[in-house]
Amino acid sequence: MTAQTSQASPAGIPLPIVKFNRWLLLGSISVAIAINQPIITSILFILLLPAVVFGRRGSLIFLAGSKLFAAKNRTAATEDAGLMRFNNSIALILLGLAQIAFIAGRPLAGWVLSGFVAVAAAIALSGFCFGCFLYYQFNIQRYKLFGQAGKKCDVENAPKSGNAANVPEA
Repeated sequence: MTAQTSQASPAGIPLPIVKFNRWLLLGSISVAIAINQPIITSILFILLLPAVVFGRRGSLIFLAGSKLFAAKNRTAATEDAGLMRFNNSIALILLGLAQIAFIAGRPLAGWVLSGFVAVAAAIALSGFCFGCFLYYQFNIQRYKLFGQAGKKCDVENAPKSGNAANVPEA
């Protein structure tokens, strides 16, 4: 399952920035684990918090990616901004729980929670977006429970194979 992408869209997040976000999570958490420094996961938590709360206008990752990949971003396919925010929210929750575990004197639990974020980022970089799968399932269940209220999710036209490429935009 891959992320919902489209041709260059001003409302979406260009894929070079999405990949930059994933590489940053994977690389930073890997380094943190290798050198046993939970402070790196704390920095990631602080970095993701404004991105989740304020979206792209609060994201230092988006700002840096916009500058670093300016030429590629103009013509790159995009990912739905809501999907990116959903994935970052999951990472933020897991990293937040990891911070609580580190503070509570449970470093193994903190590293496992942080590791989940790194593994999800690695899997997404290899082509299967687990967060996209969860986003798709979340929208299906929300539609089943609430029908047309809120965001629409077209269950009848949803792909039977579970491909998130056809998930309705948020």
